[in-house]
Amino acid sequence: MKELLDDLDRWRSAGMAVAVARVVDLEGSAPRAAGAAMAVSEHGEVSGSVSGGCVEGAVVVEALDVLAKGERRLVTFGYSDDEAFEVGLTCGGTIHLFIEPLDW
Repeated sequence: MKELLDDLDRWRSAGMAVAVARVVDLEGSAPRAAGAAMAVSEHGEVSGSVSGGCVEGAVVVEALDVLAKGERRLVTFGYSDDEAFEVGLTCGGTIHLFIEPLDW
């Protein structure tokens, strides 16, 4: 979370809505550990990482939807090791993320 603080401060000063995604559970191998976080501003700006790039684009879509609907949610992304290798990822595994609007 510390890596997000400068961006969060800037977005708060600008009055932007922000969603935060946190890794809450892992199955198999994953590039980031539980607790990894990523913030997404209402304009789609991103700070932090929850997967080292593997699913960040999909997380942005989910985070913007969370902001639009105001609803927290648990989302899951995963690939088998074979599927991951086929699309150029270094690991398979499944990550579970909790995404919520940030309450300033």
